Amino acid sequence: MSGTGSPELILSPILITYASIVIMALIPIFIGSFMSVYQNLKDEKEIMSKHDAYMFPIIGSCVLFGIYMLFKYFSKEYVNLLLTAYFLLLGFISLAKTVTPLIKTILNVPSDAALLGQFTIPQIPYCIEKAILVKFGIYDIASWMISAATLTGYVATKHWILNNILGLCFSIQGVALLSLNNYNIGCILLGGLFFYDIFWVFGTDVMVTVAKSFDAPIKLLFPKNIFAAQFEFSMLGLGDIVIPGVFIALLLRYDAFRSTKGKEKVPKGDWPKPYFLTCFVAYTAGLITTIGVMHIFRAAQPALLYLCPACIGSSFLTAFYLGDITGLFSYSEETETQDGDTESHKNK
Repeated sequence: MSGTGSPELILSPILITYASIVIMALIPIFIGSFMSVYQNLKDEKEIMSKHDAYMFPIIGSCVLFGIYMLFKYFSKEYVNLLLTAYFLLLGFISLAKTVTPLIKTILNVPSDAALLGQFTIPQIPYCIEKAILVKFGIYDIASWMISAATLTGYVATKHWILNNILGLCFSIQGVALLSLNNYNIGCILLGGLFFYDIFWVFGTDVMVTVAKSFDAPIKLLFPKNIFAAQFEFSMLGLGDIVIPGVFIALLLRYDAFRSTKGKEKVPKGDWPKPYFLTCFVAYTAGLITTIGVMHIFRAAQPALLYLCPACIGSSFLTAFYLGDITGLFSYSEETETQDGDTESHKNK
């Protein structure tokens, strides 16, 4: 959901705000999409099934309305304290995972020398399905220190820049680690969330109320007038980045698949990216349209109303132009069978 505009704002500052929000939304989609191709994330990926895609808007609606009722009947301070603690834990993990590759590049310490030790997180019923072996080294210690310093600064100041750092890291990891597995599931997910966003923004005050009351890094913020003495903020929910982002990342992986004809996962050198580039541009146009409508009508807009048709429509038109509709709809990524064996990327 995008935040509301203000009629008294002069044009130049608000253009800076809108441009900044668009750029901040595009960065995690771009980085996360390429991470989903190049990094070996198979063991960490969350694979979304068709049933998950159908249920996502329903579960999301229940969670959203539940949070709305908490804010309505309980103290916002205590509700925010509880929810913020949860998201700060996730933020610590997301920020550490995002900065670790940068630290590795800077320090350039051999892997054997960098490893300091390891420990096991035991199985916890209903929380952790199986024991997890955690290896840590110089890179991890450095990233943990950066994450801890960032979170401490955020808790102490609630500064919007620190909020955005955490939000961007959430989005990057979400796009990289959530896999739709095939195009059909992506269309089901975006189609369901298209109606979800319209209902909760236009049909009720629930979405807007939660977005304004929820004091946690689940949205990107930018001052409506960066030159003002006191800031009022425009906002963009992270869901409007991550949900279309995982769809765009799927298309980039499909571009890679087409380039290698399924013989290897990652192409060597550069490769044609018609689906990714077309959908990326369409997402940008959809986000600009969302902001434009918001600014004209001075009212919050359900961003997925514009982003979902832009992503689905652009990818389908690209397939039609390339004569590749059958290939796009039949593409399926690596999946794990019930007996634990894996199947490679394939066109059924």
